[in-house]
Amino acid sequence: MAAGLTQAALADRIEVSRKTINTIENGVFIPSTLLALRLATTLGCQVEDIFSLAPGEPSHDLVGS
Repeated sequence: MAAGLTQAALADRIEVSRKTINTIENGVFIPSTLLALRLATTLGCQVEDIFSLAPGEPSHDLVGS
């Protein structure tokens, strides 16, 4: 795990279960914005360093066209 933390230690720091960390790592669960921000802060990086759109993945225009 990045930052020298175990899944359990990271989970404790951001107040989620170890299973939540595992499912995020494996791409099974997409975290909320708040959880993504907590992860980035705890790992000392930007959200974009952890999460990004896959090449060719559509990005939806949430504001409208």
